[in-house]
Amino acid sequence: MLTVVDNWSRESVMLEAGMRLTGDLVAAALSRLAKQRPLPRSITVDHGTEFTSRALDQWAWDNHVQLDFTRPGKPTDNALCESFNGRLRDECLNVNEFETIDEAKRCLEAWRIDYNEHRPHGALGHLTPSEYAQQGQQRRLEAARL
Repeated sequence: MLTVVDNWSRESVMLEAGMRLTGDLVAAALSRLAKQRPLPRSITVDHGTEFTSRALDQWAWDNHVQLDFTRPGKPTDNALCESFNGRLRDECLNVNEFETIDEAKRCLEAWRIDYNEHRPHGALGHLTPSEYAQQGQQRRLEAARL
Protein backbone atom coordinates (compact mmCIF):
# COMPACT_ATOMS: atom_id res chain seq x y z
CA MET A 1 0.00 0.00 0.00
CA LEU A 2 1.17 3.48 -0.87
CA THR A 3 0.22 6.13 1.67
CA VAL A 4 0.68 9.80 0.85
CA VAL A 5 0.26 12.23 3.75
CA ASP A 6 0.66 16.01 3.65
CA ASN A 7 2.86 16.77 6.66
CA TRP A 8 1.61 20.37 6.88
CA SER A 9 -2.15 19.73 6.90
CA ARG A 10 -2.04 16.09 8.08
CA GLU A 11 -4.33 15.26 5.13
CA SER A 12 -4.36 11.74 3.81
CA VAL A 13 -3.81 12.70 0.20
CA MET A 14 -3.81 9.21 -1.30
CA LEU A 15 -4.11 5.57 -0.32
CA GLU A 16 -3.14 3.29 -3.18
CA ALA A 17 -3.66 -0.45 -2.73
CA GLY A 18 -2.20 -3.11 -4.97
CA MET A 19 -0.82 -6.61 -4.97
CA ARG A 20 2.64 -5.23 -5.68
CA LEU A 21 3.63 -1.58 -5.97
CA THR A 22 6.55 -0.96 -8.29
CA GLY A 23 8.31 2.31 -9.01
CA ASP A 24 6.30 2.59 -12.24
CA LEU A 25 3.02 2.21 -10.34
CA VAL A 26 4.08 4.73 -7.68
CA ALA A 27 5.07 7.22 -10.39
CA ALA A 28 1.73 6.70 -12.17
CA ALA A 29 -0.18 7.20 -8.90
CA LEU A 30 1.72 10.41 -8.15
CA SER A 31 1.09 11.65 -11.69
CA ARG A 32 -2.65 11.10 -11.20
CA LEU A 33 -2.42 12.97 -7.90
CA ALA A 34 -0.60 15.86 -9.60
CA LYS A 35 -3.69 16.44 -11.75
CA GLN A 36 -5.70 17.16 -8.57
CA ARG A 37 -3.28 19.23 -6.52
CA PRO A 38 0.13 20.90 -6.82
CA LEU A 39 3.15 18.74 -6.24
CA PRO A 40 5.38 19.44 -3.23
CA ARG A 41 9.02 20.41 -3.56
CA SER A 42 10.06 17.19 -1.86
CA ILE A 43 8.63 13.85 -0.84
CA THR A 44 9.97 11.87 2.11
CA VAL A 45 10.32 8.18 1.30
CA ASP A 46 12.02 5.12 2.76
CA HIS A 47 14.45 2.85 0.95
CA GLY A 48 11.89 0.43 -0.47
CA THR A 49 12.59 -0.75 -4.00
CA GLU A 50 9.57 1.15 -5.30
CA PHE A 51 11.15 4.41 -4.10
CA THR A 52 14.74 3.68 -5.16
CA SER A 53 13.69 2.65 -8.67
CA ARG A 54 14.78 4.38 -11.86
CA ALA A 55 11.12 4.95 -12.73
CA LEU A 56 10.44 7.03 -9.61
CA ASP A 57 13.79 8.80 -9.90
CA GLN A 58 12.90 9.79 -13.47
CA TRP A 59 9.41 10.89 -12.41
CA ALA A 60 10.90 13.06 -9.64
CA TRP A 61 13.41 14.62 -12.06
CA ASP A 62 10.72 15.30 -14.68
CA ASN A 63 8.41 16.88 -12.07
CA HIS A 64 11.09 18.85 -10.16
CA VAL A 65 10.38 16.95 -6.93
CA GLN A 66 13.23 15.99 -4.62
CA LEU A 67 13.12 12.50 -3.12
CA ASP A 68 14.15 12.90 0.51
CA PHE A 69 15.18 9.47 1.77
CA THR A 70 14.90 8.56 5.44
CA ARG A 71 17.97 7.13 7.10
CA PRO A 72 17.91 3.32 7.01
CA GLY A 73 16.34 1.94 10.17
CA LYS A 74 15.10 5.37 11.29
CA PRO A 75 11.31 5.45 10.87
CA THR A 76 11.28 8.52 13.12
CA ASP A 77 12.61 10.48 10.13
CA ASN A 78 9.06 10.24 8.78
CA ALA A 79 7.20 10.14 12.08
CA LEU A 80 3.94 11.71 10.90
CA CYS A 81 3.54 9.18 8.12
CA GLU A 82 4.51 6.30 10.40
CA SER A 83 1.94 7.44 12.97
CA PHE A 84 -0.67 7.72 10.23
CA ASN A 85 0.20 4.21 8.97
CA GLY A 86 -0.27 2.82 12.49
CA ARG A 87 -3.68 4.43 12.78
CA LEU A 88 -4.66 3.15 9.32
CA ARG A 89 -3.57 -0.36 10.29
CA ASP A 90 -5.40 -0.32 13.65
CA GLU A 91 -8.63 1.27 12.44
CA CYS A 92 -9.03 -0.10 8.94
CA LEU A 93 -6.68 -2.85 7.83
CA ASN A 94 -6.80 -4.95 11.01
CA VAL A 95 -10.59 -4.81 11.34
CA ASN A 96 -11.58 -5.54 7.74
CA GLU A 97 -11.14 -8.55 5.51
CA PHE A 98 -10.91 -7.83 1.80
CA GLU A 99 -11.78 -10.38 -0.86
CA THR A 100 -10.66 -8.21 -3.78
CA ILE A 101 -8.37 -5.26 -4.40
CA ASP A 102 -11.40 -3.23 -5.52
CA GLU A 103 -13.12 -3.92 -2.21
CA ALA A 104 -9.98 -2.84 -0.36
CA LYS A 105 -9.79 0.35 -2.43
CA ARG A 106 -13.41 1.26 -1.65
CA CYS A 107 -12.94 0.66 2.08
CA LEU A 108 -9.66 2.59 2.16
CA GLU A 109 -11.17 5.56 0.33
CA ALA A 110 -14.11 5.68 2.77
CA TRP A 111 -11.67 5.58 5.71
CA ARG A 112 -9.48 8.28 4.09
CA ILE A 113 -12.46 10.61 3.61
CA ASP A 114 -13.60 10.07 7.20
CA TYR A 115 -10.06 10.74 8.46
CA ASN A 116 -9.76 13.97 6.47
CA GLU A 117 -13.23 15.39 6.95
CA HIS A 118 -14.50 14.21 10.34
CA ARG A 119 -11.52 13.90 12.69
CA PRO A 120 -10.20 17.03 14.39
CA HIS A 121 -6.50 17.07 15.28
CA GLY A 122 -5.18 18.88 18.34
CA ALA A 123 -2.04 19.88 16.43
CA LEU A 124 -4.27 21.63 13.87
CA GLY A 125 -6.20 23.72 16.41
CA HIS A 126 -8.87 21.02 16.62
CA LEU A 127 -9.70 21.37 12.93
CA THR A 128 -9.98 18.43 10.58
CA PRO A 129 -7.17 18.10 8.05
CA SER A 130 -9.54 19.23 5.28
CA GLU A 131 -10.62 22.32 7.24
CA TYR A 132 -7.01 23.19 8.06
CA ALA A 133 -5.96 22.84 4.41
CA GLN A 134 -8.90 24.95 3.26
CA GLN A 135 -8.07 27.72 5.72
CA GLY A 136 -4.46 27.65 4.51
CA GLN A 137 -5.63 28.03 0.90
CA GLN A 138 -7.83 30.98 1.87
CA ARG A 139 -4.92 32.67 3.66
CA ARG A 140 -2.69 32.22 0.60
CA LEU A 141 -5.35 33.70 -1.70
CA GLU A 142 -5.85 36.67 0.61
CA ALA A 143 -2.10 37.26 0.83
CA ALA A 144 -1.81 37.10 -2.96
CA ARG A 145 -4.47 39.81 -3.33
CA LEU A 146 -2.51 42.22 -1.12
